[in-house]
Amino acid sequence: MKKVILIVLMLISIFSYGCEATYNLELKDININFAKYFEGYKGCFILYDLDNDTYLKYNQAQADQRIAPMSTFKVFHSLVALQTGVLEDQNTIIKWDGYKYPIKSWNRDQTLASAVSHSVVWYFWQVYQRIGYERMDNYLQKVNYGNKIIVENDVPFWLNNSLKISANEQVDFMTKLYKEQLPFDKRVMEIVKKVIILEESNDVIFAGKTGSGMINNQTKVGWFIGYLQHKGKAYTFALNIEGQKEVGGWKAKEITESILMELNLLK
Repeated sequence: MKKVILIVLMLISIFSYGCEATYNLELKDININFAKYFEGYKGCFILYDLDNDTYLKYNQAQADQRIAPMSTFKVFHSLVALQTGVLEDQNTIIKWDGYKYPIKSWNRDQTLASAVSHSVVWYFWQVYQRIGYERMDNYLQKVNYGNKIIVENDVPFWLNNSLKISANEQVDFMTKLYKEQLPFDKRVMEIVKKVIILEESNDVIFAGKTGSGMINNQTKVGWFIGYLQHKGKAYTFALNIEGQKEVGGWKAKEITESILMELNLLK
């Protein structure tokens, strides 16, 4: 069992959702007003320090709640596609069929790298059709990814609220990916870890994937998951938010970056 000793600090909520900040005892001196980042949202944040096996958490109840992974599933999806040989590497091209999508960056031939970067749904839908239900389901079970349920219809399953995963589970998944402890070849995990890198310098590697969508066509959702290397130390993280406006993966990423900057882990 992980050496997690949690202190529950009740914050006075500055918005309509009641939330709590939970700190690992070893991180108790970190003084962050999490509520200011989540004003107007129902949300949670988890940061895991791999070297010290400690967590910094905000809103444990929300972190336990499973919701659709949205486009954060492209991390898992990429692993399966490479492992099964559907894609050879990050440069594997799938031709655009000429359909005009509202997102301009989708309207061209895509590689795995570009499809992850621009969150190109049509690319991954074609990849899934080549993988097939049985192989995808097999890896969902092997990895124990969220609720491991795929319900197929006209909407990709990672968007239709059949497949669900919690923020805690996202952090566990990203930690195993970072440590290369998932049931995929080392080469496969190395490729995916590189594909999701957003920023790289001498001191920092910042990697992640956003996700956006809706729950029951009512509540907007934003995800951001990833890993961070900072001055030789490694962290994994997950953040999600729910609300009615200005909600999406871009906002989840923005909030995560603000928190990491306050922690002096990101500039």
